[in-house]
Amino acid sequence: MASLILRRLMMVIPVLFGVSVIVFLVISLIPGDPARAILGTFATPANVADVTHQLGLDKPLPVQYLIWIDNLFHGDLGRSYILHKPVLDEIMAHLFPTLLLAGAALVLASVFGIVFGIVAAVHQNGFADRLITLVVLIGISTPSFWLGMLFIFWFGVRLAWLPVGGMSDMFGGGGVVDVGRHLVLPAATLAAVAGAVLVRLTRGAMLEVLRQDYVRTARAKGLSERRVIYGHAFRNALVGIIPVIGLQAGFVLGGAVYIETVFQWPGIGRMLVSAISTRDILLVQGGVLIVASAYVLINLITDLMQAMLDPRIRVA
Repeated sequence: MASLILRRLMMVIPVLFGVSVIVFLVISLIPGDPARAILGTFATPANVADVTHQLGLDKPLPVQYLIWIDNLFHGDLGRSYILHKPVLDEIMAHLFPTLLLAGAALVLASVFGIVFGIVAAVHQNGFADRLITLVVLIGISTPSFWLGMLFIFWFGVRLAWLPVGGMSDMFGGGGVVDVGRHLVLPAATLAAVAGAVLVRLTRGAMLEVLRQDYVRTARAKGLSERRVIYGHAFRNALVGIIPVIGLQAGFVLGGAVYIETVFQWPGIGRMLVSAISTRDILLVQGGVLIVASAYVLINLITDLMQAMLDPRIRVA
């Protein structure tokens, strides 16, 4: 197991390097001039050229990348052009809300996806299976931002059950219950597509396992149906489900960008939208790099969890 962990960690290094290169190049291609964005509409060409030189943006891209990556190794992501704050401090201020939202959405998607996937498999071609399949198709086909606006209209405006924006009430809020109420709608919106994907995958994995000989043998031995399903079938189906949960973790992290904008959630996604609109390159690069690195590390963890459940992977 130790050798497997070491091999996986060694594979993460070139992946993170590739991520840093792609992030730098893609952000550098964003239209607009950061110096002009800083100085405003009435900036003179001389002032723009002076600020561009101060920021080092007149250097060739490879040189800019080497300077950025050198600072990164020293724990310095640069300083925001617009906010005049260290990029790392700004990211850390928005990191917890994003992790809270993505974590809640992933838990919701995993629980409901696995439970309804098992129900659909056990009642194959029955009413429950057909109903769940219909709901899943609707969930996968519905854009998350539109679903979010629908939730806002019904549960926030029409029924007035839940708050529709922010992370807490403006006056006297901020407690666990208050944050939880604000979290319900964005987390449910973000979990909808991921949960629908997990339902389909869990159903397929369970149907495949339920047809195996050892499941029929377990039933022939007189074991209860609950023990056969959860003690034998689900445990083996879980090996194929865990990697997809890791992929869905990446989906909810990426989806947080527009869900946070819809619900005015104060996370990294909303911060990135604001930074892109103001051409704050270093803040965008730092935010995207942190999100991408989190995605890589989550997939590393799911890889190791899969190896713990399936001994065949440890010797591969």
